[in-house]
Amino acid sequence: METPLRSKDAHSTLLKGVRTNIVQSIRAFRVQGLQETATALGHHFLYANLATAQSKQDVLDMIAQQFMFPAHFGKNFDALYDCMTDPLHKSGPQPGFIVVLEHIPANGKFDKEAREQLLDIFRDTADYWADRKVPFRCFYSFP
Repeated sequence: METPLRSKDAHSTLLKGVRTNIVQSIRAFRVQGLQETATALGHHFLYANLATAQSKQDVLDMIAQQFMFPAHFGKNFDALYDCMTDPLHKSGPQPGFIVVLEHIPANGKFDKEAREQLLDIFRDTADYWADRKVPFRCFYSFP
């Protein structure tokens, strides 16, 4: 008896009802399930655990390290946007992205305004990829 392989359809049901270009709370999703879905769909999976970050610089450093950005990454929000868009677009066709930003800090050095600025970068990135008909989903959590 053959064991059926998980199909793309089985994994896309995890994202059923989730727009293709969105930034949203991770809520009931599990990181492992999102990673498996990205793999099954042939999408890039980018994960950053920001649990130990305290400041904007920490957040940018950790994202750069965990997303494997180039050494010349400028470590500011504009450079983050640049790394998430144009160079990837110029490197050839992109299948899609599932991004997870886990444990975005919520403290005096990284306050609500800084969190919104960070998420705005990913919203702008989702818009960039939407214009190019490339799925880009970003899920985030706070501690």
